[in-house]
Amino acid sequence: MFEIVRKIITPEEVLSQIPFPPNLQKIKSERDRTLQNIFSGADNRLILIVGPCSADNRDAVCDYACRLAALAQKVQNEIFIVPRVYTNKPRTRGEGYKGMLHNPDPHKGTDIREGILRLRRMHVQVVQESGLTSADEMLYPDNYAYLQDVLSYVAVGARSAENQQHRLVASGADIPVGIKNPMNGSIQVLMNSLYAAQIANEFQYHGNQVKTGGNPFAHAVLRGSVDTFGNNHPNYHYEDLIGVYRAYQKQNLHNPAVIIDTNHSNSDKNPFEQIRIAKEVLSVRRESAELHTLVKGFLIESYIQDGNQPPNGTEYGKSITDGCLGWDKTEKLICDIAENL
Repeated sequence: MFEIVRKIITPEEVLSQIPFPPNLQKIKSERDRTLQNIFSGADNRLILIVGPCSADNRDAVCDYACRLAALAQKVQNEIFIVPRVYTNKPRTRGEGYKGMLHNPDPHKGTDIREGILRLRRMHVQVVQESGLTSADEMLYPDNYAYLQDVLSYVAVGARSAENQQHRLVASGADIPVGIKNPMNGSIQVLMNSLYAAQIANEFQYHGNQVKTGGNPFAHAVLRGSVDTFGNNHPNYHYEDLIGVYRAYQKQNLHNPAVIIDTNHSNSDKNPFEQIRIAKEVLSVRRESAELHTLVKGFLIESYIQDGNQPPNGTEYGKSITDGCLGWDKTEKLICDIAENL
């Protein structure tokens, strides 16, 4: 039995209330084109999708994005930076903070209507203040419609990689969509997901029967895996990457590409290991022509302060979900990456 709490605002109403101004649309078009060129191989820069585990506070997130923008100017010849502004938080057991969508105020209860309005305002403000268009996770496929005119990158999480609706909606996105390997680490499942996202599809979406042409920029994100005993296993090593390279060769897929998630099961959820992991991957990428072409960048969890705090914590710029690298370590890491490409 379902009890209706309140009506959810429609995408049309949200876009009308919080429009994306034409000058920002121009920024997005240019950044979208750059990302497409990187994934197609026309641009050799490295992509960094970097930001907090959960975008819980608009002021802190916009502050962080502006810091990224200043740094992006310094490394623009080597690196293309996309702020990670994740407004949904998947929960393994269903408990806890679920992101701005569900909990626009982490100290209060669920208000999805207000959450939708707040997350869109935040994404628009990030572009206004920093000049950088952002990335978000497609945890709920229907919600992509609230942000599809704003985002430059979308991620499909490990728990969602096998979900039919996620694959179908990814096939209609006009921007790169990174699909993570499933929790068990299956590369075959990942390749099936990419194939489904790259082909044309016809399905139900927001009360309509829609058609898509397929997304040639759907690509793999390696985040490690979890075994049946709950142990984390990384998949960023040379042998793992060569395995993915060969799996791509067997498929009829466009633009083979991998983004390495430096946290989660790859780091055993130790955010400070992200520094070592990024440098290790860069090393094998330099030594292998195949991997130099395949590995397009990194997904890094970073915020203003190191570590994390409880969901009801009040420390500015400190994660209330998984631990993150603080700004000083992040800035140094990004500069080191740029110097070693």
